[in-house]
Amino acid sequence: MAAPPVGVPGMEGGPPVAPPPPGTDMTGICFRDQLWLNSYPLDRNLVFDYFALSPFYDYTCNNEQLRMRSIHPLDFSQLSKMTGIEFMLSEVMEPHLFVFRKQKRDGPEKVTLMLTYYVLDGSIYQAPQLCNVFAARVGRALYYISKAFTTAASKSEKIGYVDSENDSAALEPKVAKEAIDFRDVKRIDHIIGTLQRKLPPAPPPPPFPEGYVPLTNSESENGPETQQAGEARQPPSVDPIIDQGPAKRMKF
Repeated sequence: MAAPPVGVPGMEGGPPVAPPPPGTDMTGICFRDQLWLNSYPLDRNLVFDYFALSPFYDYTCNNEQLRMRSIHPLDFSQLSKMTGIEFMLSEVMEPHLFVFRKQKRDGPEKVTLMLTYYVLDGSIYQAPQLCNVFAARVGRALYYISKAFTTAASKSEKIGYVDSENDSAALEPKVAKEAIDFRDVKRIDHIIGTLQRKLPPAPPPPPFPEGYVPLTNSESENGPETQQAGEARQPPSVDPIIDQGPAKRMKF
């Protein structure tokens, strides 16, 4: 008796072809099925069925094998006995947030994290990897730093051009003057006052050296007058060489 023909995958009468496994970087897309959300509640019991509709789902995972055996796909007692790729529900905040971890299981206690997905208010996203986040932040910071340097360089060039014009035409009056914004002045005064209040008090002055007697207030006030009077009482000093009176000339 002839055996029944075996169906060819992908053709009529054959088993359905599973879609290819998802890519590694799918952070640029999201998935949302509003018809499913209107028909079923989004909780920890049905969220995996909703996640399986998205392009992030891998049909070669162990969870799919449990679904084909009519076992709950998130049954940890069954998943811990298997090896390969699996999805685990790590964090739940019903009904807004569900976090799935795609990991490779090599044993009951040995798993390797591969990717992370999350369901936020019915929309499914892939969480970016930490290295990609750092690369994006560093690239954005470098962009703004280079933009700031470019702006500063252009302004310095304009300042130099204005200075050269002022040197060539120094006698021309200024047409427009920059207006002073008193709000900025008050803001700067407020900042300076705040900084002064935050600074510690000034240290005491150093002590006087040994043998020095500081002047009193009366002596310091009358000091210049008494000094001038003492100088007036002293006889003027006479240079014996220079101050000899008029020179005597010889008569012929």
